Amino acid sequence: MAEFTMELNDEQKEVRDWLHGFAADVIRPAAAEWDEREETPWPVIQEAAKVGIYSLDFYAQQYFDATGLGIPMAMEELFWGDAGIALSIVGTGLAAVGVLANGTEEQIGTWIPQMYGDVNDVKVAAFCSSEPDAGSDVASMRTRAVYDEAKDEWVINGTKTWATNGGIANVHVVVAVVDPDLGSKGHASFIIPPDTPGLSQGQKFQKHGIRASHTAEVVLDDVRVPGSCLLGGKEKLDERLARAREKARKGGERVKNAAMATFEASRPAVGAMAVGTARAAYEVALDYAMTREQFGRPIIDNQGVAFQLADMRTQIDAARLLVWRASRMGVNGKPFTAAEGSMSKLFASETAKKVTAQAIQILGGNGYTREYPVERMHRDAAIYTIFEGTSEIQRLVIARTLSGMPIR
Repeated sequence: MAEFTMELNDEQKEVRDWLHGFAADVIRPAAAEWDEREETPWPVIQEAAKVGIYSLDFYAQQYFDATGLGIPMAMEELFWGDAGIALSIVGTGLAAVGVLANGTEEQIGTWIPQMYGDVNDVKVAAFCSSEPDAGSDVASMRTRAVYDEAKDEWVINGTKTWATNGGIANVHVVVAVVDPDLGSKGHASFIIPPDTPGLSQGQKFQKHGIRASHTAEVVLDDVRVPGSCLLGGKEKLDERLARAREKARKGGERVKNAAMATFEASRPAVGAMAVGTARAAYEVALDYAMTREQFGRPIIDNQGVAFQLADMRTQIDAARLLVWRASRMGVNGKPFTAAEGSMSKLFASETAKKVTAQAIQILGGNGYTREYPVERMHRDAAIYTIFEGTSEIQRLVIARTLSGMPIR
């Protein structure tokens, strides 16, 4: 395990400064336009691909950083630029994590490159787990995958919702029920290759925030995929299901399902996204408070404003440290014995909502207009306490982990 430090090394600082420059020079100038258009910012994604940010190589370098700080550092800088555009750039990563967490080496090497495409033909990917009646309650999932042994194919039917890049993705990763009797333990993940018949985009959502990121339903109507598209392979699935059935009969330790393995790996990254948005709003508010004059002096001279800014910065730094701790633990294989991953997402998400609201308050009427970016940042921040596990679910995970009790 790499030596503990709260400082980025020289190489990480170079990457951070490079990402910050891209966020400042490319993402921020485009943020308001794509928020208004509510469309995928393909030109910005392509610019990210040209410089190497939107690529498998860059993502892998950060993901396998032995300190664990590569991904959270990258997320914070990109989301400092703009949450909607940044999510369009990194949204493919959730599908990639789904394959990394559950797939074989061959599946990882085959499908993750197809998720990104190349500089001249940029692609995106989608991770599809939530359903109209199964968001936080993953045990209520209805999308079903049935094995056709004669053809060595899986037949998938159902509807997914809230899918980032859903319907426009080159590759979809879909979580489906393979054994309904096992509840959430009877789930598995499947690759849906490009142009597979039966997969279509349903409703595209018009959202409160992160509007530059495409979010839609994905409809699966008798979708057939080869057996090789089952992440991890059938032998591994059969072994896992057999253990789950045995434990269900005897009682015993919990068995992870495919979706939860993905979310556990990605929660600190979501926390880092929230830190980036919070930091951006704080910086706007600080600059405004130091230059805006009322009654002949900058408004930061008033304790009511200055103390808010002090609290905002303290909460942001605390959130970042929780994210870094969880990220470091995850990359080094240390178990989240106190639900540290959920802690990081919970605190950072709540911090982003609070800090962006305080930024609007400090800017007053100006903060409530679209002339200033904090209004957009506040709308964007609302998603962090909802997607990839609501704040309530994070508290449930933390409480269950700490107590060992089946808290409901």
